[in-house]
Amino acid sequence: MNRIMLALSLSFAVLVGVWAPPQAVAQVRQLPDFADLVERAAPAVVNIRTTERARSDRAQLPQFPMPEGLDENDPFYEFFRRFFPPRQSPGPSPRGRGPGDEVPRGVGSGFVIANDGYVMTNHHVVDGADEIYVTLADKREFRGKLIGSDRRTDVALVKIDVTDLPKLAIGDSHKLRVGEWVVAIGSPFGLDSTVTAGIVSAKSRDTGDYLPFIQTDVAVNPGNSGGPLLNMAGEVVGINSQIYSRTGGFMGISFAIPIDEAMRVADQLRTSGRVIRGRIGVGIAEVTRDVAGPLGLPKAAGALVRSVEGGGPAERAGIEVGDIIQKFDGKAIDRSSDLPRLVGGTAPGAKVAMQVWRRGEQKNLTITVGEMEPDRVATQNGSQTPQPRGGAAPPPVNALGLAVSDIPEERKKELRLRNGVLVEAAEGGAGRAGIRAGDIVMTVNNQEVTSARQFGEIVAKLDRSKAAVLLVRRGDNAQFVPVRP
Repeated sequence: MNRIMLALSLSFAVLVGVWAPPQAVAQVRQLPDFADLVERAAPAVVNIRTTERARSDRAQLPQFPMPEGLDENDPFYEFFRRFFPPRQSPGPSPRGRGPGDEVPRGVGSGFVIANDGYVMTNHHVVDGADEIYVTLADKREFRGKLIGSDRRTDVALVKIDVTDLPKLAIGDSHKLRVGEWVVAIGSPFGLDSTVTAGIVSAKSRDTGDYLPFIQTDVAVNPGNSGGPLLNMAGEVVGINSQIYSRTGGFMGISFAIPIDEAMRVADQLRTSGRVIRGRIGVGIAEVTRDVAGPLGLPKAAGALVRSVEGGGPAERAGIEVGDIIQKFDGKAIDRSSDLPRLVGGTAPGAKVAMQVWRRGEQKNLTITVGEMEPDRVATQNGSQTPQPRGGAAPPPVNALGLAVSDIPEERKKELRLRNGVLVEAAEGGAGRAGIRAGDIVMTVNNQEVTSARQFGEIVAKLDRSKAAVLLVRRGDNAQFVPVRP
């Protein structure tokens, strides 16, 4: 009985907090206190609102209409009335403002990076705005001048005419660790100086061509865009930019632009008003596990060259469709998304060493990097894939489920093909793999296809228990396709 009473007493003591294990006490003591951090950082965080000039074709459209059936007694009525006012102005003209009048366009956040009035925010916050207004933490409002904006990285730089502003310290996003506490300050739904906190959920998330995003579980909502993501030292490590959502609101996943990438862009915007990037003129894809082994690669890594721009830097350097770029300027390409970042950060005109995997062998090439034009992507040369023969009966189908024919030499020259065969019909394994009539088969398991007859001989020798990897071109793009005989 005494033992039972002692156990009950100890249990009660734990419940009321009289006693707790030392490990639990240590964990409680380690819980972060963000108050001092926020007190230091908040004065440098700003609210950004944008307007546009009303046009005659937009004057009657509300910006955020009140939901139908929402009466004054609904708890959300006041919320929509305050934060989503309609564009039309009250008064004798119920149809709205006249052409040329300023109308609200959007609300976002930003933060001061220089005492003399330079503010960083997102491109999508200011894109298309006719006027930009920056409101400081002390409620002073200034009209902002857009110094420059970069769509690819979603970074913009705004200048306001004021000096001696508090600014945020710039941290090192490379030193961030998964699980580390981070804080966001911004204006979600127009509620300025709102603070939310969470942890770094992952790093180097590929949601954009030029950015390895920081993923967090910090609550970020519309209006937070452009605001800072801070580490526990109060340093900026990212710009809150995107959320993953099926509803339009926060669902536990948000993304921030690493501050080191953003600062490189901001420095160029400040100097020249635009961002200068390198380009090599290729279309790329991921190297999957299904094709890595049969091609002799030790792991699924690199960037598969699907297309080569005619007359571009890559073609002049000797890069071919089907090559797998493994290194650029001595840096390994683990994922295909690594290549655009490395190339984009290289100065145009620079000569760079590249290592590629071509038909089972490594080759070293040197490429002269070109300059990317505004909004330019790796273009196609406009050539068309030869079509299957019309009335003639297709050749017999082989073990892969393919019937192929030779491509006339003049057509090869037009398509800039050295070799390959035209698919006349695809069924069985090839059909299930997505190959179709009109495609061009260029290689089989790293072996170059030179003719329909040679292709048949290669297929006849394949191991029927293993999938064969075909390099298949469709239009101007090529892709490795595993096909089981």
